Amino acid sequence: MDELEKIITERRSIRSFKDTPVPRELIDKIINAGLFAASGRGLQVPKIIAVTNKELRDAVSDENRRIGGWNEGFDPFYGAPVILIVVADSTVPTAVYDGSLTMGNMMLMAHDLGLGSIWIHRAKEEFDSEFGKNLLRKAGIEGDFEGIAHLAVGYTKGDYPAVIPRNDGRVFYLD
Repeated sequence: MDELEKIITERRSIRSFKDTPVPRELIDKIINAGLFAASGRGLQVPKIIAVTNKELRDAVSDENRRIGGWNEGFDPFYGAPVILIVVADSTVPTAVYDGSLTMGNMMLMAHDLGLGSIWIHRAKEEFDSEFGKNLLRKAGIEGDFEGIAHLAVGYTKGDYPAVIPRNDGRVFYLD
């Protein structure tokens, strides 16, 4: 198995993270992988907001928890110390697809760097709210942006999940 195939087939979503800080150098590598994702017409519309400040990270987590309807105290980011938020220009027809490719690249790079990650939804609702609009302003992002997803990133706590078999009947050749 070659290196890229190994990264793709072994990456798993992590639901328990250590509170160990992730070095900025590794965060930058993950972000860079996202910036090189394919995008419709090469427009490169996704933007990435890196949340590493604990107080702000906890506020984002609490907003996500509230949107998801969980009880106070639940952390939908599973303790990950870093949250990378992907937003994209909502006026571009491929915004969601481009943002999704950005997320995929970042998840693979995190795995390659020995970090765990998990895609967390509810970014659309978050950035439709005043909370999200304030985050965009704080980041200096202007325009009509849609929340695509959050990537929780950190060092895996506990055992790494095993690779599970793929379901049959998902590929169809039309030769």
